[in-house]
Amino acid sequence: MSRYEQDIAFIPREIYTISMCYNTHSGLAPPPPGPAGGLTCPPNLVSAGPSTSAEGVAGVHSLFIGGPGTRYDDVMPSSPRLLIVSPSFHGYWQAYEGAFRRLGHPTRTLRYDELGGVLARLGHKARVELVDRLGGDGRARWARQVSARAARAVRSSRPERVLVIRGDVLQEDFWEAVADVGARPVTLVYDEIERMSTSYEAVMAHGPVASYSAHDTAALAARGAHVVHVRDGYDSHLPYRPRSSDEVVFIGANYGQRGALLAHLDRSGVAVRAYGRSFSHHPVDLARTWLARRPPVPSHRDVPRQVAYGIQAGAVASLNIHDRQDGFTMRTYEIPGVGGLELIDRDDVADLYEPGREVLVFHSPEELVDLCRRAATDTAWAQGVREAGRRRTLAEHTIDHRAAELEALWA
Repeated sequence: MSRYEQDIAFIPREIYTISMCYNTHSGLAPPPPGPAGGLTCPPNLVSAGPSTSAEGVAGVHSLFIGGPGTRYDDVMPSSPRLLIVSPSFHGYWQAYEGAFRRLGHPTRTLRYDELGGVLARLGHKARVELVDRLGGDGRARWARQVSARAARAVRSSRPERVLVIRGDVLQEDFWEAVADVGARPVTLVYDEIERMSTSYEAVMAHGPVASYSAHDTAALAARGAHVVHVRDGYDSHLPYRPRSSDEVVFIGANYGQRGALLAHLDRSGVAVRAYGRSFSHHPVDLARTWLARRPPVPSHRDVPRQVAYGIQAGAVASLNIHDRQDGFTMRTYEIPGVGGLELIDRDDVADLYEPGREVLVFHSPEELVDLCRRAATDTAWAQGVREAGRRRTLAEHTIDHRAAELEALWA
């Protein structure tokens, strides 16, 4: 088998998607010319959801690097091959894959929890989630299957570097495969370890760690781990179209005080809308979340990430409500990144943005109502905050910035 044939056989087709997408920093722009025979980003950016085919996701340019007949050596002559092992979670794997490509790394991604179509997802509900709720070991059995599949992918692809994102379901057979092929792993954790199915000791057992949580970074360092604090970021290469509205929006899951705070805004006369399966009243979402009750606010189902970017860009303002997280969520950077007006509930955002000039901080429901009303009426003031927040994000807080920080862990 030639070097090129080895490269394009990097991961079995059914468990990877190669993707690249192009845009400018505001709105949608056509992609630059691709390789002969390559695809172009379609004008319709409404995602059809994750894909396991070479055609990829709507709005995303999917291809093998360089196209047929091109060797990796011709495109990226000397960079180590990188395998990203990531959950599907809102397609953020695409952002990291693209960022490492731009750094010059031949990069492929295994989405270890990809379920496929509707029937596969229904099967997962029955075989895993329902079994767990009935006291069985559905998730444990599923984790063993996921880990075994990931181990096979590592052995067949033989990458030189592996970036594991989250990865709390991956077991020793996976890590043994990484060691057997001589790959150098780095683990990126974008959640608090206490909220995951793992421990500090397990996370630090397999090489350097990057955590979005300052608390976990300190806790791992105290245990002797090679760890750095790498925050989340904004995907500045994802195309989107601003969707103008007169609403204050929240996009995410319903837990903690989120529902109550949104309901307070609604009762106070603020036009508000929540997006996400745990807010939606759609029968499918009621079933998939195992919950019947919803906050009494206008709501919408889950939306693809590029649609979420457009909603946040065009809304009167976008809420960023934390709960027990000490790390800052992706929306911290995404809202100002798309030119949205961010209303956030944490003073320590001052480590990232200038409150009052680049983002707006609220300390009570009443203060939030006042800020929402001013955002709707004082548009010149709001536009100034939007523009300043966007400039800061593009200068300091993109996924490209974070990929460069992660790359240093292999140095």
